[in-house]
Amino acid sequence: MDMSSRLAVWQELAESCGLTTVQQGLEHVWRLVLLCLICRLCFRLGGVSTVKHVTSVLTGIRHSSSSGLFLSVVILIYLLTGELHLIDMVTWHKIRGSQMVVAMKAISLAFDLDRGTVGTLPSPAEFLGYVLFVGTVVFGPWISFTSYNNTVEGRKLSWSWLRSSSLSLVKSQICLLVSTCIAPYLFPLFIPIYGNTFTQKWLRAYEIAVSFHFSNYFVGHLSEGTCMLAGAGFTEEKENIRWDLSVVKPLSVEMPRSMVLVVTSWNIPMSRWLKKYVFKSAMKLGTFAAILVTYMASALLHGLSFHLGAVLLSLGFITYVEHVLRKKLATIFSACILSRPCTSDCSHQHKKEYWVMLLNLVFSFLAIFHLTYLGSMFDSGNDEQEVEEGYAAIHTIQRWSELNWASHWVVFVSWVFYRLIQ
Repeated sequence: MDMSSRLAVWQELAESCGLTTVQQGLEHVWRLVLLCLICRLCFRLGGVSTVKHVTSVLTGIRHSSSSGLFLSVVILIYLLTGELHLIDMVTWHKIRGSQMVVAMKAISLAFDLDRGTVGTLPSPAEFLGYVLFVGTVVFGPWISFTSYNNTVEGRKLSWSWLRSSSLSLVKSQICLLVSTCIAPYLFPLFIPIYGNTFTQKWLRAYEIAVSFHFSNYFVGHLSEGTCMLAGAGFTEEKENIRWDLSVVKPLSVEMPRSMVLVVTSWNIPMSRWLKKYVFKSAMKLGTFAAILVTYMASALLHGLSFHLGAVLLSLGFITYVEHVLRKKLATIFSACILSRPCTSDCSHQHKKEYWVMLLNLVFSFLAIFHLTYLGSMFDSGNDEQEVEEGYAAIHTIQRWSELNWASHWVVFVSWVFYRLIQ
């Protein structure tokens, strides 16, 4: 394809896909953005705290030690029952994200009460205001009850608040455009790379994965924007308030150091929630068992979805094997090749030698390979009903079979190599 033909296709994409995508995106979010702004102004105007909590409830509804564990079980049973019996599949998949955020809030509040982080039982108005807070009830992210209480106090309006929330909303629309109009046509329209039958299926898998990634960034940046616009998502140091909520880190996913960092950068608040309320509680079972329990909890919160469960459990094995292998190699070579970057005062002898950087680069390409493989299933072809109702198990098996189960084989070989050098 010559440059003139490529420019013509780009122009057609901009007119037919780009403008339509932006228009539909704005049509879907402008009401939510307005409600977040109304909620923020109501918090700022002051008044009785109960009135503020009721305002949070109304705006949220308008759009749409043992007690912690017990409530977790009850909520999971409700989520699974709702998916199986109470609501049709199409409707349930549309509201599943909101249900998950509400469940995470209720569970975290129960654990915080057990641990004494939250001193007293919230009133009904406080509880409903928290779980139905308009800034997080639709797209997330999860915030703690303490953060919500700080939000209700109503920090002053500022340019930094407006700039940060607006920037996140703009980023979300850019990610939506990339996901819809660029990523599906990446090769060779935007990147002139061609290949044979074998490489074509991997290039196509990469396109599907990148499109899925940017759809997640769209939701992540949108949740940043709505959350901050409604008055949450800030850190306070003395008199200085920084509106610095971060839900996703696209560069840490698209150019990863490791799969461990990919997982934590994919949804930062949820990663913190899982670490605080699941992983640390399960550590008494051992590291590997705690990792599996954490990914199983994440899979259950996402619902009875075979493809999501398969991805999350695969991620559990991938991240564990990568972590222990790199830890062992770092010890053998005394080099900074751990899954996470070393601190400046680490005890490793080799820090920035070329072979150290090369080895880290190999693991980065290996992470991209795993991401391509795992993300290849998020494509239904022409079956829109499959997207609305959730992917069937046969879809997942077929996609991974087309790629010869390559990622799983690499993980198995890596684990065998780790056992041999242990």
